[in-house]
Amino acid sequence: QVHLVESGGGLVQAGGSLRLSCVASGASFVFGPMGWYSQAPGKQRELVATITPTGTANYADSVKGRFSISRDNAKKTVYLQANNLKPEDTAVYYCNVRLFVGSADYWGKGTLVTVSS
Repeated sequence: QVHLVESGGGLVQAGGSLRLSCVASGASFVFGPMGWYSQAPGKQRELVATITPTGTANYADSVKGRFSISRDNAKKTVYLQANNLKPEDTAVYYCNVRLFVGSADYWGKGTLVTVSS
């Protein structure tokens, strides 16, 4: 059984940084894309960033130049380095993993990021 375990959320002041991590516990491999999504209060979940197994990254326009996604395939872990955080980045951040292209999505339970002004 695959479980996504997220860590790294918390409270930070505007302009600060956080590093989120997500490990695909129980997975023998992760050959598909990994990513992060955010859901602010009262809003729909939306894409923050995704990364392919070969390292090609895709970002939401709102985080380009501030956030960086990376992955360690051997550790089955995806990271999100969030810099220059803004109050509007406040949300629950969810990890998403597909074990291979076209497989079902796995979601983490989410980690809360709160950015104070």
